[in-house]
Amino acid sequence: MVGSVGVGARLEVSTSTEINGEIEYLPEDLVPVVLAENNEVTNGVQMILPYAVTEPEADDEITGEREAYMASILEKYKRSLVERTKHQLGYPTRVYVNYGALSNLQHFCINNCGSPFIESAYSIHSRQFEVGVLDWFARLWGIQKDEYWGYVTTGGTEGNFHGILVGRELFPDGILYTSEDSHYSVFRAAQMYRMNYVKVDSLISGEIDCTDFKAKLLLNKNKPVVGTFAEIRLQNNHKEKPNNVMADSILNISIHDSSILHFFAGTTVKGAIDDLDRVIKILKTTGFGEDRFYIHCDGALIGLMMPFVKRAPKISFEKPIGSVCISGHKFLGCPVPCGVHITRLNHIKALSRNIEYIGCQDATLMGSRSGHAPIFLWYALNQKGHRGLQKEVQMCLKNAQYLKERLHASRISVMLNEFSNIVVFEKPRNEEFILYWQLAVQGNLAHVVVMPNITVAQLDEFVRDLAEKRAIWLREGKHQPFCAADVGKENCACPRHQ
Repeated sequence: MVGSVGVGARLEVSTSTEINGEIEYLPEDLVPVVLAENNEVTNGVQMILPYAVTEPEADDEITGEREAYMASILEKYKRSLVERTKHQLGYPTRVYVNYGALSNLQHFCINNCGSPFIESAYSIHSRQFEVGVLDWFARLWGIQKDEYWGYVTTGGTEGNFHGILVGRELFPDGILYTSEDSHYSVFRAAQMYRMNYVKVDSLISGEIDCTDFKAKLLLNKNKPVVGTFAEIRLQNNHKEKPNNVMADSILNISIHDSSILHFFAGTTVKGAIDDLDRVIKILKTTGFGEDRFYIHCDGALIGLMMPFVKRAPKISFEKPIGSVCISGHKFLGCPVPCGVHITRLNHIKALSRNIEYIGCQDATLMGSRSGHAPIFLWYALNQKGHRGLQKEVQMCLKNAQYLKERLHASRISVMLNEFSNIVVFEKPRNEEFILYWQLAVQGNLAHVVVMPNITVAQLDEFVRDLAEKRAIWLREGKHQPFCAADVGKENCACPRHQ
């Protein structure tokens, strides 16, 4: 039975779980989420109480009590993860991927510091796996092996940071354009790099509003450029630009945008895909040639799904884009946060430096980088291949459509963008319910991300629980029908729009 989660309440869960076909019973003292007795709440915020690190007793090596204690803590933690995973629907993480074959590598400190393509003085690395993964993505995104540069990152945020940084180095005075539905890391990057940015309106779908983008682009077209230009641009143009010409653009497009454009393949909440071809056309018709803008494509989750959907828009370096990044711990299910970032080789010269200490060039952001992450990515891609990934993508899209139909049949406002596995619906007016199902919420909206590990049975349980609880909330006056025009009037189930 789905219980409640809140201050002064315990989460009611089954006391057993099935692992590899065997029933394991949870100890009585293990409760996956307890907000009352064991956790602190400060100013309404749930605070983490740590597992303390303590000094061993003098006779611990003899008694073995410390090892036994730590083993019990880890076992309880593992079981809590199994239980919590059953009700994790709101975030794009994938579980139950078996990487057991790689467990024997955990004994090694594998560090891919510096460039993936050049041998380092530190020889305990996994560059051969990393370059193999990068070559695979280069082929996927249509760029030749001798024309790209990239590396395995800590995740999509680092990919955004690096892509926008490359754009800023190419166009030091460029304005960053991004939609209001962009991932928060884009605005953090603008703050870190002290960049001027323009927030472009979004459509109801979450996609960038191209009409507003064009209007705001035209407002800045005559702004003077102040400062010097990146070395690579001077090499290409052989002359500086006069002060009265149009300001350069850096775009961040969603899939995230700049003139630096950040383009999104799947916005964070609604899973919308920005129209890259239309954005490029607007740039050119407003006077921005291909040497005047830089487009970073934030693929995150859906960026790895789109290539395996026949009618979906394509991310390709055959178009005038500057960089692409995706997350590896989302659709591929790597057990550690990681990602892949690829840009054009001729763009990276402005960032690359020879680092004597590691005996290698480095244009990455982090310096030391996990050597285990590329191995996880390599293993997942080899195990699945194009055919396996396509099958999983189709299953996710099919199940997302199924969830949308079930919610609609329950008279709940719901929206699903084309080519997306993110189902957006009216936010439940009950914090305990949101916490139990670990839903991601924003404003009046919540969403479920239908990942490969999410089964139809789980979706059925969720819809049944939401419908039953919602009916009770309505009867008790704790939940009033509200207008969810945020998902479009045609998708709103309020009395006004029915």
